[in-house]
Amino acid sequence: MKLKNTLGLAIGSLIAATSFGALAQGQGAVEIEGFAKKEYFDSTRNFKNDGNLFGASVGYFVTDDVELRLGYDEVHNVRSDSGQNIKGANTALDALYHFNNPGDMLRPYVSAGFSDQSIDQNGSNGRDRSTFANVGGGAKLYFTDNFYARAGVEAQYNIDQGNTEWAPSVGIGVNFGGGSKPAAAPVPAPAEVCSDSDNDGVCDNVDKCPDTPANVTVDADGCPAVAEVVRVELDVKFDFDKSVVKPNSYGDIKNLADFMKQYPSTTTTVEGHTDSVGPDAYNQKLSERRANAVKQVLTNQYGVESSRVQSVGYGESRPVADNKTDAGRAVNRRVEAQVEAQAK
Repeated sequence: MKLKNTLGLAIGSLIAATSFGALAQGQGAVEIEGFAKKEYFDSTRNFKNDGNLFGASVGYFVTDDVELRLGYDEVHNVRSDSGQNIKGANTALDALYHFNNPGDMLRPYVSAGFSDQSIDQNGSNGRDRSTFANVGGGAKLYFTDNFYARAGVEAQYNIDQGNTEWAPSVGIGVNFGGGSKPAAAPVPAPAEVCSDSDNDGVCDNVDKCPDTPANVTVDADGCPAVAEVVRVELDVKFDFDKSVVKPNSYGDIKNLADFMKQYPSTTTTVEGHTDSVGPDAYNQKLSERRANAVKQVLTNQYGVESSRVQSVGYGESRPVADNKTDAGRAVNRRVEAQVEAQAK
């Protein structure tokens, strides 16, 4: 069948164009799913029983939340009132809007689109074609970044005949090829160290401090950089399974921002962490969202340049308290950052 060959070619092309090594579920991700439906036909169809439909779909995330999905399924186990066997197929193009965030374990969705159905009865002359307008909803449960189960239901309005049918469905799919992982924190430039090219035991820079010993850290005048190290630390706590910064943490984040503005050469890495509840892959994503949420407050609300703030998530891999207790898990649901500077 030409339609099946076309769908297979589309799926194969998308697989070839993406990589399983990339982070899934974000913009640019691809989902391939096998599914089964139970079609409850309208009584005007004069069918003796409802249908079992089996098929597959391929979807592409045009944003983090919006997916375009092309699906194909075939009709099985349906007979007319006269006992004739019903055969047919459906092709659908739907748009899905997902709630929650990429990387969340549960992502409810709503859908809308159109489908084309072509069916016939053994012994009949030709096939009946109908165009449907579809609306639906459901949820996807992500066991890992790349594997999920789905359950949903669609209402299908037959535009040509004016009747409505219902189709609950379940599916299993894979998801791959989305956004990239956060960039690693930049390596700070080493401090300037005084050289002694003429081997006389003192610093070559004789601008203001001619007796400065060789091989020591110096300031712009060639003088020893004798300075007090000052530091500010940040520890932001989060509610269970949340990545929203709580209002009582804004003051601490502002203190860090003020410090970085006072010392404009400083940079920081915002580190996100979780407790041990939930799958490792889910907690990794959650920790990244927490770190990014704090970064957004630093940069968007308090004006620290984005280039000076990196964010990274460590999932549940770096606990600082016992995850066996409620109190310990609350301590581990955190974002940390620190900044050091030398104050003369």
